[in-house]
Amino acid sequence: MTRTAWFHCFAGTAGDMTLASLVHAGADPMAIAEIVARLPVDNYALSFEPTMRCGLAATRAIVAVDHHDHDHDHHDHDHDHDHDHDHGHHDGHRAYAAIREMLAAADLPDRVRDRAQKTFQVLAEVEGAMHGVEPEVVEFHEVGSVDAIVDIVGTCAALEVLGVDRIVCSPITVGQGTVTAAHGQLPNPAPAVMALLALRSAPSRGIADGRELATPTGVALMVALADEFGPMPAMTISSVGYGAGTSDIEGRPNVVQVVVGAPLVGSALPAQGQPATVLEVNVDDVTGEVIAHTIAALLAAGAFDAWATPIVMKKGRPAHTVHALCDPAAASAIGEVLLRETGSLGLRGSTVMRWPQRREEATVQLHGHPIRVKLSAGRAKVEHDDAAVAAAALGMPLREVIAQAERLAVNDQP
Repeated sequence: MTRTAWFHCFAGTAGDMTLASLVHAGADPMAIAEIVARLPVDNYALSFEPTMRCGLAATRAIVAVDHHDHDHDHHDHDHDHDHDHDHGHHDGHRAYAAIREMLAAADLPDRVRDRAQKTFQVLAEVEGAMHGVEPEVVEFHEVGSVDAIVDIVGTCAALEVLGVDRIVCSPITVGQGTVTAAHGQLPNPAPAVMALLALRSAPSRGIADGRELATPTGVALMVALADEFGPMPAMTISSVGYGAGTSDIEGRPNVVQVVVGAPLVGSALPAQGQPATVLEVNVDDVTGEVIAHTIAALLAAGAFDAWATPIVMKKGRPAHTVHALCDPAAASAIGEVLLRETGSLGLRGSTVMRWPQRREEATVQLHGHPIRVKLSAGRAKVEHDDAAVAAAALGMPLREVIAQAERLAVNDQP
């Protein structure tokens, strides 16, 4: 059965908080430590301890790095940040290419390796773009240090120990002001955090708090691993965990909450649909020709589907609603077409889930005429316009052309 983990980042997020939340939710620390120990990284100790944040019981993850062999900058441990595990470990100047090779060579469970690789990859891409260098050569000054490697691989290991298949993340809370980093005073949220959020168009919100509430490692884990962002999905809950940040902030528990469970069963639809946007306008002053043209223009602009329904408006006026179903990213472009073509003074929209079935397109030749056919789950649907052209050219009835094209398409299938 699929297991889902929903991360609620209402107070921000960091790598150590994410790892700790999963341990608090029931991931066995010994099993996590055993997986992380397969990496050729030493001079660290990973421990978990119970703590309180605003009176809420939580778990804290502590990665203690042994600095005897390293010229380590201790000052970064004293700053007044919410989460300091992503900062200042200058012993860890590892290039992304070296981390990638280390993960590839280690004897890790496949999904742990894949998730860790994905997380470091998004970090390298973002850092590279920010500093104008190739991802390969990005030096992880702040996120490549031992504790970040442990946080990331540890989190991926904890997800595996809990058997999590699907990850959903709430909007991520960020702070304001400035934060101290290796490069000096940076804006808060840090540029890397903003670039990571932009990478996935991830939802986030700022609050009036000068601490670094969201760290690059924490955000990278969510951006790389979340199957979707949004509210808690429908599920039966098996455990809840709270992972503590470094400081105990007054008035707001400084924790990442994780909710682990199974998706609600009983639906004939797969658990995870795709979000889509429905845009609509009501019109009572346009002709049928204009509505037909609008539908064609919406489809040409990339809408998944477009249609009109008859309605009755005020004073008993007959009218129509013109609807368009589209990708959320295309909503503004599709909305412009809808307003322009109908002349409506406004439009409304909502978010729905869609479950598109797998489909393939084949082209069959009927007496030298190409006809496109959509195939899905043993069904064939002939492209009407192609069939009409062939029927006219061949002097055959349209229904006969459609029947022959369907037969040819189905028989072509392996």
